[in-house]
This record gives sequence, C-alpha cells and structure tokens, in this order.
Amino acid sequence: MFEAVLFDCDGVLVDSEPITNGVLREVLNESGWAITQAECMQVFIGKAVRDERARIEAETGQPLTEAWMQAFYERRNTRLLAELKAVQGAVEAVAAIHRHVDGRIACASGADRPKVVMQLDHVGMLPYFGERIFSGHDQPRSKPAPDVYLAAAAHLGVDPARCLVIEDTATGAQAGLAAGATVWGYCPEGHGRSFEGLAVERVFAHMDELQNLFAAPLAR
Repeated sequence: MFEAVLFDCDGVLVDSEPITNGVLREVLNESGWAITQAECMQVFIGKAVRDERARIEAETGQPLTEAWMQAFYERRNTRLLAELKAVQGAVEAVAAIHRHVDGRIACASGADRPKVVMQLDHVGMLPYFGERIFSGHDQPRSKPAPDVYLAAAAHLGVDPARCLVIEDTATGAQAGLAAGATVWGYCPEGHGRSFEGLAVERVFAHMDELQNLFAAPLAR
C-alpha cells in the first residue's frame, strides 16, 4: 500500500540515543550545566544540539562555538564506534522492506549526515540506503518541520502521501505528519505515550513486528 518507506535513524535503526546523550551530558557538565542524564534525554531526544543553542548558552554562560561542537562530535563519534549496536531486528526489517518496495527506502534524520552515514555503515545497513540519506542539518528547517522528509520523498520520486515514515519520537512524528506521510511509531517500551495527541497510525514495540505490519498495512 506504500510506495516508499522513510526511516528515522537514531532510536529506530541504531541504539545510539543513550550513547550520544551520555556524551552530551558529560560535555555540558564540563561546560557548567549540571544537567542529569534524564534531563538531557528529555531536552535533546529528537532534536539537533544546535536547536537548543539559546538554552545551552543560558545554562553554561558560554557561547555555543563551532570548536565546542566539533569537540563534542569527536568524543561522540569515538564512543559510538566503540559501543554502537543496531536496534534489535532492524537490519532484518530494513532488508525485507528494501526488497518489498524495490529499494525505495531512505533515512531521514535530524542528526548530522556524517554521523548517520557512520552509524549505518558501522552496523551493516549502509548498503541498503546508499546515497538516500538525508539530514535535517542540510535543510532550511529541522524536525519537527517536514523538510527532511519532503527532501527524501522528492529524491525517491514518490508523493509523500504514498510514503510510510518510521519514527520513535513525537518531534519526528510531527515532521512526518507535516510532510503528509503516514507515520508508524516505534515504541520499545510497549506504550504509545510519546505519540499521544498525534495522528500516528500504528505503534509497535519490536522491529520484528514491522515486517508483519508492513506485509498487511491498514487500508488507506
């Protein structure tokens, strides 16, 4: 029923959020913001760090410089390469859906593109996506704006209304819905509270469910 599938990356394809946010908490603490891990996850999950520039500068009393960002990226990437794993069942789900839609899949992330490419390569998923990787950093607006999903759909030559978006955050789900796509929510905790109030069509808890859900999608 769908002509293309657009995946978020962090938290959907790779289990990177605890690693990235752990490093971010460390560098924010070192810069003077005594933020806890839980608070860091709450503030930054689903967002680009630069989107919270004003908050970071207010809490640290320092400008968010390019040098600071590069130091964060380097420490983050080192930790990711040492610890990153694919979300359980994600490789198999991506491979099956890639076959099902004749390769019309893309990754549309709010993270910087080099990070997304590095992560997909590290867990063996990059061959399924090739150059079909899009970053909110390269768009006029990042999630929850729809720009990155619109760019991915346009590259594939598919009407966004015929696209399925797989997301794990409310911010990302808002972006997919704003693009006019159908959104399914991945919620490994087994509840859909993250998507309350949003027109997310399905919520699933395990990636192995995705293959079955995709094989029998809702009538549209």
